Amino acid sequence: MEALKPLSDEDKLYMIKFIHTIIWGVFVVAILYVLYAGIFDKITKLVWVCIAAVLIEAIVLLVNKWKCPFTLMGYKYTNNHTVGFDIFLPSWLAKHNKIVFSSLFTIGFALVLWRVLSNQ
Repeated sequence: MEALKPLSDEDKLYMIKFIHTIIWGVFVVAILYVLYAGIFDKITKLVWVCIAAVLIEAIVLLVNKWKCPFTLMGYKYTNNHTVGFDIFLPSWLAKHNKIVFSSLFTIGFALVLWRVLSNQ
């Protein structure tokens, strides 16, 4: 039986990109769900879980100087540090990701708070 070869840097970067993309997708769904809930007044416990998860992610980004931990891990495995090197997204989306989704989240969160406060 042949021994397993260690992963190359290229393989490690691929794994980082794959996992990063999956987690990014989960956060996008959470952000869009918060926006949906705010627009259509569908406030549930899941909305609060999504809000908490996104706020925790914001703290993680803040602590890491607005860099995702997966980006920081990816730096170790390539000299290519262009926008989007660490995730399977089009470069234009990777470049504007934080502004687009933080704006959508802020709008959704504000709508959720408005709905909650106006329904009391």
